[in-house]
Amino acid sequence: MPNQYDAILFVSFGGPEAEQDVVPFLENVLRGRNIPHARMLEVAKHYYHFGGVSPINGQNRALIAALEKLLQERGHSLPVFWGNRNWRPYLSDALREMKAAGVRRALAFITSPYSSYSSCRQYRENIAQAQIDTQTQDLQVDKLRVYFNHPGFLEPMVESLSLALSGIDSARRSSTHVLFSAHSIPMNMAERCRYEVQLREASRLIAEGAGVRAWRLVYQSRSGAPNQPWLEPDVGEVLREIAAGGDASDVIVVPVGFISDHMEVLYDLDIEAQSLAKELGITLHRARTVGCHPRFVQMIAELIEERLSIAPTRLAWGDLGPSHDVCPEDCCLYQPRAPQA
Repeated sequence: MPNQYDAILFVSFGGPEAEQDVVPFLENVLRGRNIPHARMLEVAKHYYHFGGVSPINGQNRALIAALEKLLQERGHSLPVFWGNRNWRPYLSDALREMKAAGVRRALAFITSPYSSYSSCRQYRENIAQAQIDTQTQDLQVDKLRVYFNHPGFLEPMVESLSLALSGIDSARRSSTHVLFSAHSIPMNMAERCRYEVQLREASRLIAEGAGVRAWRLVYQSRSGAPNQPWLEPDVGEVLREIAAGGDASDVIVVPVGFISDHMEVLYDLDIEAQSLAKELGITLHRARTVGCHPRFVQMIAELIEERLSIAPTRLAWGDLGPSHDVCPEDCCLYQPRAPQA
């Protein structure tokens, strides 16, 4: 007997859609974290640069529409409900809608390919808390596995890197540096999950697929206290190293840690990193994220079909194999520590 589910819960980070939303949204994001108010206002300027509108919600709407269409084409009567961690529509909104629609069992797709507290476990905690808040604990929500090494994520990224390489003059291509970039996280969070291992594996597979031999994994968008260790090196530091070496005029940044061109990509890479690169005399090329690539949309459908089947095909490239469907109790545990003095 196949597994029975009657809906999909699409889970994402959320983002403001007007200038007046920006500060309340950031307060939601930073609640419980020791981030100075001045730092929050500095980050707010990133959103104001785009009129207070984060691109993530629009991108999620497009991805949900593509997924709904594909699921119907593949014969699945599974409505998609959308809930965010930090802004409207909230997870609690989605759960209330699901309960009103009579949903009993749902599969949750999270818009992060990797395992860590903030990109996986925290979302599971958010869902559980939203169920308590909305009294929907009888509604079963099972999370789909992480997909950092699924061909449906990797193939579009190989295509994106190959396209970026093809746009560089052949005489300069061999000296081009390739940097795979992801959101940094605190070291004490990284030590309790497979985030860095998974990022390196995804980067390796994408590089191999595009015929790239030399590459580096870098990080961006850190937000903690300066004296708190986070994953390094920072993309800006590496750009300075490359410029100091004098052996390259072109750098490709592949935002491997993200599935869409949201704020950390559009501002932190396309504005801040691009500005620094120009200052250093480097031509910075930014590879595209997967977005609504048809193969990526197909991947989501395949992940759903895995859980609907009693004999699933579990696709994965590389050495790490497909990740678990059900997270162990101690998976990605994280206890924030006070910053070092």
